[in-house]
Amino acid sequence: MDFSPVQLDALQELANIGAAHSATTLSTMLNTVIDMNVPEIAIIDIADMGRHITDEITTMVMFELQGEIPQGGYLVLQFPGDSATRTADIVIGSDGTPRPPDMEQSAILEVGNIMVSSFLSASSDLIGVVMLPSPPALVVDMTHAVIESLVAGMAIEVNDVILFKINLTSDEYDITANILIFLEITTLQKVAELLEEMMRPPC
Repeated sequence: MDFSPVQLDALQELANIGAAHSATTLSTMLNTVIDMNVPEIAIIDIADMGRHITDEITTMVMFELQGEIPQGGYLVLQFPGDSATRTADIVIGSDGTPRPPDMEQSAILEVGNIMVSSFLSASSDLIGVVMLPSPPALVVDMTHAVIESLVAGMAIEVNDVILFKINLTSDEYDITANILIFLEITTLQKVAELLEEMMRPPC
């Protein structure tokens, strides 16, 4: 579907607020300054995902969207390259000694849960629709394989994905995260209407 310029502006504002809340919450959690760039946003046809996300093995934290979303949907927090390991290093601390894989996985899940909960909370407040995350699931696999499996297993029609690219930085680490939101088409249209209403000047 096509978004109007007003809806795209509102979507950018939603991303800015959601990402800022995620960065602030993560800063508090890690007791360090976490900065973020202005999120990049794209509305992508599922068939064109390969142009925007490289088909490499990445770490993904997956959530089912719950709450007042009519048909639900999914949110995937993707850490390209070594971003997941760097994130775990911040949480656990890194002294160069080997650590159990489950310790790193738990740290990534915790960070993902906090980031996404903050993102959805801020987004819900902005558009007036409650969006809650399910318990997170961690997947390490080829990006396209995971996305294709996710879409194939959904009982709803999904044609488009909202892609938020958010870059978080600290003094010691560089973390890159992609937030992918999968919504059924009528839900996506409803979100678009709410965004346009949000940007409409008061009477």
